[in-house]
Amino acid sequence: SSPHLVQVRERIRINGQPISKELFSKYFWLVYNRLEETKGPEHASMPAYFRFLTIMAFHVFLQEKVDLAVVEVGIGGAYDCTNIIRAPVVCGISSLGIDHTSILGDTMEKIAWQKGGIFKPGVPAFTVAQPERPLEVLRDRAQERECPLYLCPELDAFEGDHRALALGLAVAPRFSAGHPSPPGLGELKEVPPGVELVGRPLPLAPAFQPTDAMIQGLRDTEWLGRTQVLPRGAVTWYLDGAHTTSSIQACVRWFRQAALSRDKPHDGSEVRVLLFNATGDRDTAALLKLLLPCHFDYAVFCPNFTEVSVANNADQQNFNVTLENALTRCLENQRTWTRLLEEKGGQDPWLPAPLRTGGLLQPTPPRGTLLLVPPAPRPLNSPSLVFPCLAQALRWVAQGRDPRLAAPTATGAHPHPAASSGAVLLREAAAVRVLVTGSLHLVGGVLRLLDPTLSQ
Repeated sequence: SSPHLVQVRERIRINGQPISKELFSKYFWLVYNRLEETKGPEHASMPAYFRFLTIMAFHVFLQEKVDLAVVEVGIGGAYDCTNIIRAPVVCGISSLGIDHTSILGDTMEKIAWQKGGIFKPGVPAFTVAQPERPLEVLRDRAQERECPLYLCPELDAFEGDHRALALGLAVAPRFSAGHPSPPGLGELKEVPPGVELVGRPLPLAPAFQPTDAMIQGLRDTEWLGRTQVLPRGAVTWYLDGAHTTSSIQACVRWFRQAALSRDKPHDGSEVRVLLFNATGDRDTAALLKLLLPCHFDYAVFCPNFTEVSVANNADQQNFNVTLENALTRCLENQRTWTRLLEEKGGQDPWLPAPLRTGGLLQPTPPRGTLLLVPPAPRPLNSPSLVFPCLAQALRWVAQGRDPRLAAPTATGAHPHPAASSGAVLLREAAAVRVLVTGSLHLVGGVLRLLDPTLSQ
């Protein structure tokens, strides 16, 4: 699976656990040296990062003699380097969304065509409810490749004996995979792929009676970085790696239900903080606009780097993005957030009173270097902050109230009124609710800092 959140070993798991450091090192050098020995003049370079790890994963599964391997595509499907398995047991396509448009195309139909590239002749494939046109593309791709394609029933269709099925994830997963050979899978291959049910462009897969192990598995399902809540006293961290419009919408629904539906603390104020970053070619403005209804008191933007220097943290390094480029993106996100709030109606009524100075935040002379303040032709009217790394951002948000995070240093005086007055409010608030979203890499970096055991 990809990407990893904290350690690269998460991508290759056996029995649900990342392979050990010893196994990873053993197979990494075995594959690396084998490729080094056999490369020819026309293929003189090593496979790129993801391609190398895919080759290595296949090698690990073969050498360790696993009974069943679940392989997630990297980006697309049709031209993805994972798509070399000629006869898988089953294929699945999750909810489609607009993502990786520079590679997959800029419409849902183009993306559906790419995703349908994993269909194999005679191998049953399953998908979930999709918009009409993309679903038709998937159907046509399946017929073209002689692949029987089915719609998955809703979860409650599998309930029997009056037993309600509970899903451990707070939001339905983007892809629900059943047992590799559930009852009836053998018969599915004999159903003509062109069969249609009334009102559906695809036949509905038959529901079956889940085993006790399946029921427990659904109930106990956890997925780090997806609808994850980390309560730490007064500070509660809400982590969700949503990074498309559809997943951000699901994230907002979850956050409002999990955090904002609670009653305000009786003994003090509640402060809501957004920690956001986005990478790649994503439409950041569209994502940020969807987050406005959460009524954040502060928006914090920073790169996905845990520290300003990542030299000693190989798992978090990204050689495709420089710190300068990442910070430029964060400053752009800050300006976008400010503009969205202005368009929404100028000064927002939920801003903390100490931040209002004639309706605008007045800049003060710089007193430190922790915070980045972009040059602006006029004062900002939204409490949005940019930090150069996650460690500094989290320390400012927590203000020493999370035992895993040190308090901001005295030398880190903030040259921005939102930071200085916000620090006071964060220290005195009865509850601080922090939503971390926009990037799985951002969530991974936060997890690395909040739970050091994940790095072991």
